[in-house]
Amino acid sequence: MIQQPAESDAVGYVSGVRLASSSEYRYIGLTEMTVRRRLMRHKGEARAGRKTPFYDWLRREIDADVVIDVLEEIRTSRDDLGDAEVRWIAERRAAGDRLLNLTDGGLGPQGVVWTAEQREAARLRSTGRRGVSRFGEENPFFGREHSPEQRARWSEQRRGQNAGSANPNFGRFGEDHPAYGRFMTDDQRRQLSQARMGELNPNFGKSASAETRAKMSAARKGRPMPSSKRSAHTRYHTNQGRTSPTCMYCQQDAMAVAEREERP
Repeated sequence: MIQQPAESDAVGYVSGVRLASSSEYRYIGLTEMTVRRRLMRHKGEARAGRKTPFYDWLRREIDADVVIDVLEEIRTSRDDLGDAEVRWIAERRAAGDRLLNLTDGGLGPQGVVWTAEQREAARLRSTGRRGVSRFGEENPFFGREHSPEQRARWSEQRRGQNAGSANPNFGRFGEDHPAYGRFMTDDQRRQLSQARMGELNPNFGKSASAETRAKMSAARKGRPMPSSKRSAHTRYHTNQGRTSPTCMYCQQDAMAVAEREERP
């Protein structure tokens, strides 16, 4: 790859980001600063939590040996710089590189550049705004499904990302939680139940091994069962279709049903 000189009259550079242990580029971009500084900016935005496929990948590999190469130096014009980026993205995609670029490259919108204050104001205005949802045949993914291999890759990549303090709702309870006050309708509950019945249940046909049952028995030995009042309510009241005037959980369930029926 081209070695970037300490001082240059270049208009800009087309750069590629990859792991030092791999020749596959995961991101190609253009920059008018040095590529070393651009990589530092990329890492800073990744640490700040910016959400794009590239920054999600960079966060996972932030401690790995991530390198940036100069793919081409442009000395003519910014338009040529944008065209070079488009060309490199197309070439590397054709070569099989799994680029994480969201676009095909180019200079993009020209003109006014938003300040940090303007971006923050726009973020606040859009917070809580409902997006446009497309259901059924209107959804471009209708009738398709991801392969088991793709699901496995996503599962491995996302493992632990939202665990503990990394979860955006960590430590948020009551009115502070975004789901506070929301209830599933009876129809939604029925659909969810039907989606997990019989062979649709991921545990359908499975049984615990003798070793697992022995471990569970040893862990519960001496523990009164059911292990809680709520469990006793579920076992002896809910599952058997009974109610008790002295059970506070029966009263709570009745109040929840009444509230759902009162809502339009």
